[in-house]
Amino acid sequence: MSNRLAFPLLALALLAGCRGDSRDANDGFPLPRRDVAPIVSDRFSTEDARDRLGEAERVMELAGIVEGMSVADIGAGEGYYTVRLARAVGDRGRVLAQDVLPDVRDRLARRVQRERLDNVAVRLGAANDPRLPDNSFDRIFLVHVYHEVTEPYEFLWNLRQGLTEGGQVIVVDADRPIKRHGISPQQLDCEFAALGLERVQTADLEGTDAYFAAFEIARERPEPREIEPCS
Repeated sequence: MSNRLAFPLLALALLAGCRGDSRDANDGFPLPRRDVAPIVSDRFSTEDARDRLGEAERVMELAGIVEGMSVADIGAGEGYYTVRLARAVGDRGRVLAQDVLPDVRDRLARRVQRERLDNVAVRLGAANDPRLPDNSFDRIFLVHVYHEVTEPYEFLWNLRQGLTEGGQVIVVDADRPIKRHGISPQQLDCEFAALGLERVQTADLEGTDAYFAAFEIARERPEPREIEPCS
């Protein structure tokens, strides 16, 4: 995602908060009643620094990643998780890497080609829809990206359809205010629950203020106008 996309949508969200429920102007979906962090970079940290902490290995271990899985990396950016997931799922697995900016998507595609990751497909998504094929992924990763999603309820409404039966949405985020590029576990739980997704696992990531959370489908997907936004 980019500042060019995030700032106009953030302004819309703030304006909607001043005038009450704006579902009719948003295809029936509620807008968030909270801050949305601006997108400032397609890079969260240097890959060497993250590897020194063992971040990806720990997250993939907690997520139960094994060879042959189908996984999606949403908001993939420069591809830190994409390339490591590709190696973890092996030749029999597959990875879909998605970003919302064409130039970021193109840079990632070049990296995938350069590193000869034949089990990776790179696609363009949208702020309100990751554009995942239905019933296709054992794990969907949202790593340091959910707090930047400008339309979280519509986004999750579309995203959950990409899960296979028993699949999980994996969130890695920081437990700090959204304006400081994080989101509390309580806010995360509330918004996911509004879409029928419940947390089934959580863990702190050692050496950081980040946490791991895994969600599964627990209830039917609500109609857009039935979604109750979190305060």
